Amino acid sequence: MAEYKSFEITPEVVAEHGFKPEEYENILKIMGRIPTYVELGIFSAMWSEHCSYKHSKPTLGKFPHRGKYVIQGPGENAGIIDTGTDLAVAFKIESHNHPSAVEPFQGAATGVGGILRDVFTMGARPVASCNSLRFGSLDSANTHRLLPGVVKGIAFYGNCVGVPTVAGETVFEDTYEENCLVNAMTIGIVEKKKIIKAVASGVGNSVMYIGALTGRDGIHGATFASAELTEETREKRSSVQVADPFMEKLLLEATLELIDENVMVAIQDMGAAGLTSSGTEMAYRGGVGIELDMDRVPQREKNMNAYEIMLSESQERMCLVAKKGKEKQIEKILNKWGLHAVVIGRVIKKPRLVIWEKGKIVADIPVAPLADSKHPLFPLKKQKGIKPAYLKDKSINIDPESMPVDDDPEGSLKKLMGSPNVASKSNIWEQYDHMVQTATVTLPGSDAAVIDVKNRDFMIATSVDCNGRYVYLDPYKGGMIAIAESARNVSCSGAEPVAFTNCLNFGNPEDPEIFWQFEQAVKGMSDAATVLKTPVISGNVSFYNEGKKGAIYPTPTVGMVGYIFGKEKRYARQYFKEQGDVIFLVGETKNEIGASEYLKVVRGEIAGPVPDINMKTEAAVQKIVRKGIKAGLIKSAHDISKGGLAVALAECCITGTLHGDRAIGALVELQSDIRPDALLFGETQSRIIVTCGKDNARVFRKMAAKDKVVLSEIGKVGGNRLIVHVDWSSQSKCRNINVTTEELIRLWSTGVNKYV
Repeated sequence: MAEYKSFEITPEVVAEHGFKPEEYENILKIMGRIPTYVELGIFSAMWSEHCSYKHSKPTLGKFPHRGKYVIQGPGENAGIIDTGTDLAVAFKIESHNHPSAVEPFQGAATGVGGILRDVFTMGARPVASCNSLRFGSLDSANTHRLLPGVVKGIAFYGNCVGVPTVAGETVFEDTYEENCLVNAMTIGIVEKKKIIKAVASGVGNSVMYIGALTGRDGIHGATFASAELTEETREKRSSVQVADPFMEKLLLEATLELIDENVMVAIQDMGAAGLTSSGTEMAYRGGVGIELDMDRVPQREKNMNAYEIMLSESQERMCLVAKKGKEKQIEKILNKWGLHAVVIGRVIKKPRLVIWEKGKIVADIPVAPLADSKHPLFPLKKQKGIKPAYLKDKSINIDPESMPVDDDPEGSLKKLMGSPNVASKSNIWEQYDHMVQTATVTLPGSDAAVIDVKNRDFMIATSVDCNGRYVYLDPYKGGMIAIAESARNVSCSGAEPVAFTNCLNFGNPEDPEIFWQFEQAVKGMSDAATVLKTPVISGNVSFYNEGKKGAIYPTPTVGMVGYIFGKEKRYARQYFKEQGDVIFLVGETKNEIGASEYLKVVRGEIAGPVPDINMKTEAAVQKIVRKGIKAGLIKSAHDISKGGLAVALAECCITGTLHGDRAIGALVELQSDIRPDALLFGETQSRIIVTCGKDNARVFRKMAAKDKVVLSEIGKVGGNRLIVHVDWSSQSKCRNINVTTEELIRLWSTGVNKYV
């Protein structure tokens, strides 16, 4: 260890690596001596929040993980669900928030690359990508810097690799001004017999490095993602990796060929913490050790040392354990794809991570305390949250009855249609290739994307959703609604929601008030998922999302996946189809206006109460819509969310233009004792707008009545205007909306697109 003997491990060096004093004391107990500089770096990466989940693991255990479709739950590179055929579906979502805030193009691009590798490392060919993006005010200079760079980074990587980007969301709120959120999701298809996991085994088996060369980019990327984004952390440019999607495409094809040839025991992406995490985690899962020689690692920069090599997060790299005697075959396959395949170590019996450099051991650490949260010296944080002070303030909730009634609902609708969170994001998703692989049935811009699985009797539907404002104002209800809405969007396509992945974006977990938000949101999500029978199978926790003004809104992003079964492959899109079709509202509207987009955009207030939600009602509403679609009764289905009923109706009129269809109007008659602004713009949950042909309307009414689901006929499709008459029973004056579809399109299409 000559190179590192002279490097003194001082309190300053320990602090620079992000350790609390008690954590460093545990390292001394584990090692029985002062660690080397390389060992300190390894502990720093593995015990970072990003890799260890030390604050979140006890809470995450509350999620439902099992279900009839689950093949692989959390703990692997990606989760996997069954399809009832010879195929399975792998998927996962992860964050790349801090890197994107510093280098938007590279941060977003490498976020896409990392999640693609997590999926194809399981043996699955990626068939679709999604994303969830959040920025500050649309008018801010920082958003103008971040938004184009992030979108170009996502487009660059996905388009070059040849994986369609099919769904997502883009949200603008002041809370994300200094800390944007970039969450990337990928879905893949795998033959069940070819599923491979990251579990090392076979003492003496070769550990091999495949893929791109190792550089100094991304060093301490995991620890960078485990701290608040300050001016000091922004200077860590080496923490942002550099993307090479062309190399990724080669690595994807090479990896899938290796799996086809059955030459590997295990394989893992060198993602967060690079070679450190991939080597450690594969060894831990297999109950073995791994020995690595740094001098054998392919490098693209001169004079890299063991510390840099072990902590580099250079992209497009994998670590694998070869089957005995298959090394040459692996090299031959990788060489064919123009990639490196080098033996850099071996599996050893003793469960330790041993690192060699220049013929000397520079690190020798037991694997368990690096990766096992149940180890007595692992820095697992057992804490309880405290209800935030802001939620105790009476002004956090408004009294709708104290508000004057909206006398200009048409003007309010126009404001909403051009507002950032409602307006079209087509200039964003049109930069993505959403048709490559020619399996995309429903394009971006509908409630859920639908992907055809060729030569099989099923399709895949997916939606990515979360309303951070809801979670901020009521973490428990907001968590429930995140699950419900994502599942509802999938159901609107006709698909049965099966399982979800999540990216839990929160502030500093060491703050008891932030941790309370986290606990409550997870509880709400868990309770909702239990009722809907949609377990979580993978995901990511992203803490320390804060800026000078404090933490972001708690944002537990949900990526739901569902199946459309049957030879007919019947599905629905969100927009109106034909003149004369009957418009139904499935579900009941309540006198709710709190937490709504209307309240923010028109009234200038951000306040609750968050809409109530009954998960049994939610499940029933989703089920009847799926049944109607499968029976061929329903022509279109659209979830009512941001902007309420009026905005949803407008979207039903005009979003067909995104799919090459024409805009079409509607005449809607509403009669209620609910105040008109709540009726039109409130965001009551568990509601869906559907249309049926005249002949099928009667059949669908009977179906809903039999299942005891509230169903109201509210109008008919036709013309070139959206006309809504509101007869408010408590007052004689009607509140009307009468807008041409042309005007709606103009407002909706220019609200955000001019900035991208």
